[in-house]
Amino acid sequence: MSSASSNLRDFLPTAPTPPITSRPYLRASPGQRAAGALLALISLAVLCTAASLHPDPRGVETHTQLGLWPCGWYMATGKPCPTCGMTTAFAAAARGSYFKSLTTQPFAFILSLATSTAFWAGLHIAIFGSRLGSIAAKLLRPRFVWITTLLLGLSWVYKMASM
Repeated sequence: MSSASSNLRDFLPTAPTPPITSRPYLRASPGQRAAGALLALISLAVLCTAASLHPDPRGVETHTQLGLWPCGWYMATGKPCPTCGMTTAFAAAARGSYFKSLTTQPFAFILSLATSTAFWAGLHIAIFGSRLGSIAAKLLRPRFVWITTLLLGLSWVYKMASM
């Protein structure tokens, strides 16, 4: 009986298994790897700059530590601008004060998390040739842009209410 079943296996078709090296689409191109490395470097520069700053207790004007001018909008109106408190929130997040970052400027807290994610994703693409960048590029759709704009607006309303 075993000889009959072995003969039957000889007649069954088998699908050829392609070698792994014949699937080049699994690897990022050299240009994509370079873009990943650039993304990682820029993200790291932003995070290191944020870590070098001391968050202003008022929740605004931390960017003046970089030699930048105080916010003209804030000086003229006494009201925060849409990006008011972002540098302070980044600096707080870089120091591990996530709650302070979230309560200072919620949108900037989200951006700080996105920046650290971008660092690791860019590094992963550069080193391992991952195609993660092509998946992330799908986020740049109108719906995502509108949701991001809405979150920025809501964060601005929160910042005006909290000051």
